[in-house]
Amino acid sequence: MSEERETAAVEIEARDGALLLAVKAQPGARKNELRGVQDGALKVCVTQVAEKGKANKAIAEFLAKTLKLRKSQIELASGELASQKKFRIVEIDEAALRERIEAALTTKK
Repeated sequence: MSEERETAAVEIEARDGALLLAVKAQPGARKNELRGVQDGALKVCVTQVAEKGKANKAIAEFLAKTLKLRKSQIELASGELASQKKFRIVEIDEAALRERIEAALTTKK
């Protein structure tokens, strides 16, 4: 799958002046990384284990750093205890967010 099609496959929904980014979480991984797109969600691996919200916090921080966002721009919107999550991202438009995701996926290779 080409990078362009992969990025377009990431589910981003505009709602209430924010964007909801679909994320497939994989806690307890060997390293923090983006692993592409899986079923419309950005697959994010973090070393932190899934207990007491630690992995959710690690994913938010990793996404903020990787997508060049401030930590205040991103928060968990749904899926606190599930692997399928939605992160609420503010103060960025969808095109710019897709560009940053594409850049992050390209540099990981």
